[in-house]
Amino acid sequence: MIFGNMAHLEEWFFLENSVKECFAYTKEHPLVSYEKGVHRIDGDRLYVNILEYTTTTPEDRFWEAHRNYLDIHILLRGEERIDLNFTDRMHLREYVPAEDFLPMDGEENASVLLRPGDFLVCYPADAHRTGIVIEEPTVVKKAIFKVRI
Repeated sequence: MIFGNMAHLEEWFFLENSVKECFAYTKEHPLVSYEKGVHRIDGDRLYVNILEYTTTTPEDRFWEAHRNYLDIHILLRGEERIDLNFTDRMHLREYVPAEDFLPMDGEENASVLLRPGDFLVCYPADAHRTGIVIEEPTVVKKAIFKVRI
C-alpha cells in the first residue's frame, strides 16, 4: 500500500506507469463533478468508480481485497478513515471472481486518514476497510481507479 497526496506526486516518480496514468487523469479531469458510477477510461484495463457515501462505524463496514485490479483511492470531498492489514493476516472468505472481490474478517494493523487530495494505492495483498468515520459522520465523494494487473 502507498499513501500520499496529489500535491506531492513528484515524490512518486518510481510508481508503475499505470498508476501515474491515474494521477494524470485526475489532474486533467474534474472528477468531483462526475456522476456516481463507473467511468471507462480504457475498457477493462483502466476505469474509475465514483462513489458517494456517509462514513460510519467499523462494525458497519467490510474488509476486502482484490486479485486482478489495483485500487487507487483518491479522496475528492469529505474525510474518512481506511483500516488496513495484510490479507495473509486475515480470515479469508470465498473469492467472488465476477466482482474481483475477496471478503475477509480480521482486525486492523494500521489506519490512514484520507482528506481531499489524499490517495491510497492498495495492492492484492492489502486488505482494506473503507468509509470509517473519523470524528463525525461525513459525506465522502471519492474516485477509485481500478487498474488491471
